[in-house]
Amino acid sequence: MRVLAIPATNSRNGLNRQIVGAAAKLLESGELGVEATVDILDLNDFEMPIYSTERQNEGGFPEPAQRFLDRIGSADALIVSFAEHNGSYSVAWKNVFDWASRIDLAVYQGRRMAMFSTAPGPRGGAGVLEHATLVAPFFGGDVVGSLAIPSFADNFDTSSGQLSDPELRTAFAEVVSALGG
Repeated sequence: MRVLAIPATNSRNGLNRQIVGAAAKLLESGELGVEATVDILDLNDFEMPIYSTERQNEGGFPEPAQRFLDRIGSADALIVSFAEHNGSYSVAWKNVFDWASRIDLAVYQGRRMAMFSTAPGPRGGAGVLEHATLVAPFFGGDVVGSLAIPSFADNFDTSSGQLSDPELRTAFAEVVSALGG
């Protein structure tokens, strides 16, 4: 199985990038009984002007938007971990997603998806995750599981790159393993 993992942030060392890394490590270890290779996408490779219908009408679609869709299309499954900025998506994710959805509304292209969020606070980005899981089917996503990971610093061991709380670690593994069917 080819998995595309997307930290939905442009932060190079962000918390959600670490969550995606932990999911990739877990999948590739074989510990879940799923054979997978994981490619981690960097939204910084898809920078584009801020979406507007005027820009689309005047210049068409930027090449990175199509490349983003192509990367999703080449995967068998997706992992997305959402940064929550002021209760919503990061602007980096929203812009890439907006451009891509204008090319093909089914951005997720029917792929099985595991969705996560994390943040320093006690809700762990639950607001953005709730919205993302709610609308994913409209954009062609098949969400097999989701988990908001609260209080990142208390529940994630950055030295080992994995969740330190046993209950969260189990729930995380269940969501990741659901990608295998």
